[in-house]
Amino acid sequence: MANPRSLVYALYTHWDTVEVLVRLSREFAVLTTEQVLGCIAKVAPQMDAEAQGAAVRAMVNADILQPCARSSDLQLNAYVLDFVRGLTREHELGLAAVLQARVAAIREATEGLNDGMQGADMDRARGAANKLAELFRQISLQLDQDRHALLELAEDAKTADASMPIAQRYRRVLEAYDHYVEPMNQMMDTGPQGTFYRYLEDAERSLDLAFEQLSFQGGLYSHRLQLRQVAHQAKELRRFGRLIAQQCADTVLPLREEMRQHNALTSAVSLLLGQVRKRGLRRALSRHAASTALPGWRNERGFRLQLGDELRTVMAAARQYQPQSVAFPQDEPGNAPPLLEHVDEAAIRQQLRSSLPVDSLLDWLHAHHGHLQDATLLRLFHELQHEGSWQIEASEHPETTTLQAIRVLHHPHRVNLPE
Repeated sequence: MANPRSLVYALYTHWDTVEVLVRLSREFAVLTTEQVLGCIAKVAPQMDAEAQGAAVRAMVNADILQPCARSSDLQLNAYVLDFVRGLTREHELGLAAVLQARVAAIREATEGLNDGMQGADMDRARGAANKLAELFRQISLQLDQDRHALLELAEDAKTADASMPIAQRYRRVLEAYDHYVEPMNQMMDTGPQGTFYRYLEDAERSLDLAFEQLSFQGGLYSHRLQLRQVAHQAKELRRFGRLIAQQCADTVLPLREEMRQHNALTSAVSLLLGQVRKRGLRRALSRHAASTALPGWRNERGFRLQLGDELRTVMAAARQYQPQSVAFPQDEPGNAPPLLEHVDEAAIRQQLRSSLPVDSLLDWLHAHHGHLQDATLLRLFHELQHEGSWQIEASEHPETTTLQAIRVLHHPHRVNLPE
């Protein structure tokens, strides 16, 4: 096991490379030596091949990179991966079952606290209070990480290729709704079926009663202070859980509704085409059905079909259509596009600070750094809007910004210095 001081110093020395490797680990679970050398070359292009090899050996010796068994590939240390992802808010969506298990553990710790106070066993009561504090901390951390992971899933679905089938674009979002958001909503239900608020209320009530009992009996100040602090954690977690559940629903539900409407329209078109194939065009369209009314035609009489204006426009455009030949680029070896684009985020933050106030953060990034890739620009926009040192307000009216390859519908974020 590596020395913690050496590991932290190596992280400080190779932070730029480690940050790129952590982002790359979302695509590749195991990294080859060539991928690591490529990341070092992008971060420090002035280094020669010998210096790049020395940097790789230094990260391996510091236990940042660990060799994989039965191969020469490398993988990031799990502790380093969690530490860097926690600092850079690069998280994967957690499991709802883990959150449910931690909430269920609150009930057991509350029972231990009540038993300790009834039996005048202060050691057991303090141990249960410490366990409650640790559970509250873990649940808050997981809720915050899952919120950022859901926001990133939604951003990826919105910025994906528009020609891709919508079921494929929204696949991860729908899986997140079925396997995380829906179980979390059931757990946070304020009714008798929900466990989150009910167990937290029981824990909060037991902590307050224990505090009053110790005050009446003349308990130590340190013991009473510990119970009061844990009770404050319970109150804050109830507010934080309600906020996270609302934000997750606001993020995922619009995409799910869009997917539902798309499926309904597809089913209606398929049903109508099936009726035309079985009964013929005249008999299928002579039936009055409001649910299958489409904008392409009008059926004003039972024996007569009249084309709509939309279909006339499509036919006119089709008659004027002329195919265009496109020369496909030749795939040249060794000219692969960069996996990740390296940017000097500290310089961008300094430039943004000197330009404050800014009315629209995304438009400012596009105006000053429009040469960056769309994915890099959206990542910077997502990270900068969560900066705690600035005052950021989102506008109620959405606007559209056209980047290099995509068009983004967003609420302009006004950035200003805190008052």
